[in-house]
Amino acid sequence: MENAAVLAHGVIERIGEAEGKHTYEAQTINEKIFLSDPIKNHQDGMDQIVALLMDNQTGVIKDKSEISAIGHRVVHGAESFQQTSIIDDEVLSAIKENIPLAPLHNPANITGIEVSKAIFPAAVQVAVFDTAFHHTIPAKAHLYALPYDLYETMRIRRYGFHGTSHHYVAQQAAKLLDQPLDTLNLITIHLGNGGSITAIEKGKSVDTSMGMTPLEGLIMGTRSGNIDPAIPFFLSENTDMSFKDIDTMLNKKSGLKGICGLNDMRNILSAVEEGDSKAKTALDMYVYQIKKYIGAYYAILGKVNAIIFTAGIGEHSDVIRKLVCTGLEHFGIDMDLDKNLGKNSSAREINKTNSPVRIYVIPTDEELKIAQETWKLIK
Repeated sequence: MENAAVLAHGVIERIGEAEGKHTYEAQTINEKIFLSDPIKNHQDGMDQIVALLMDNQTGVIKDKSEISAIGHRVVHGAESFQQTSIIDDEVLSAIKENIPLAPLHNPANITGIEVSKAIFPAAVQVAVFDTAFHHTIPAKAHLYALPYDLYETMRIRRYGFHGTSHHYVAQQAAKLLDQPLDTLNLITIHLGNGGSITAIEKGKSVDTSMGMTPLEGLIMGTRSGNIDPAIPFFLSENTDMSFKDIDTMLNKKSGLKGICGLNDMRNILSAVEEGDSKAKTALDMYVYQIKKYIGAYYAILGKVNAIIFTAGIGEHSDVIRKLVCTGLEHFGIDMDLDKNLGKNSSAREINKTNSPVRIYVIPTDEELKIAQETWKLIK
């Protein structure tokens, strides 16, 4: 941790399918390892990881006891958790209580925790909550205009997500600006298959586009983002769709995919170049929504020191960054089109020299942030 060196890195995918996908790389080997053996469950997946970590050729540790702590990304901490926490029985129970708020994410997070505890009984298990950075959002921004007892009894409110990413890139921007984070107003734009925007005032999140769930906010790869809340009732009354069908549609069949049949921005941009009108409509809608949030958050913050693009699309698509910033010059957001061009894995400034608002592309590193939070806590 002294120099944040990554000893090994990997991804387990397709758990429970006929063919698994396990990618692994480490300092001890010269190339990535790709395995396709079936991965029966999370326990089996973790066992495979440990086997590679301790293997004579591929390993970076000799004994499991060398792992002193494990950091877990937990998507929904609700109001129970406002900071990183060591996972004990009480914390694990509270995470389980929040399952109704994140039914697709928290159960998988819990499984990962339980498997890690079984395999690494001596290690400290730490939960880093995706919602924690947003706990500073004031009531005027996090409450919905519903009967207040729904908040009191069911905690229905805006929580926000991608908090680990928004916090990390904000910290990196402060370093680039050579100013303390608590003196800065920033708009952080996390654009991947999921997307969110956060308004940061004096280093603290004061508003964010995602809501009680990750469905609210921007148009995303397969999520609708903001819609008229009466639409699900209209569909229920006028079609044979159940509310479960509607929920699946809004989360998995809408967004960019719903408009043009594609959810990968690279494919959409290629389709636009080939004259696909639906792809062009989807692109226009996507950029339009991002601009609306920038304008809204600029009005809330009053002064903005920098806007930051991050995550897969934000970091790698110079086209999207250009389209988003075009026309915002009167806000003091003046992009240097030459600096914006191309892909670059390092953090960089892409505004004109005299631009009042800095524009940064900062690669997010949620894994590093989770490691840092875990290390800080166990020390």
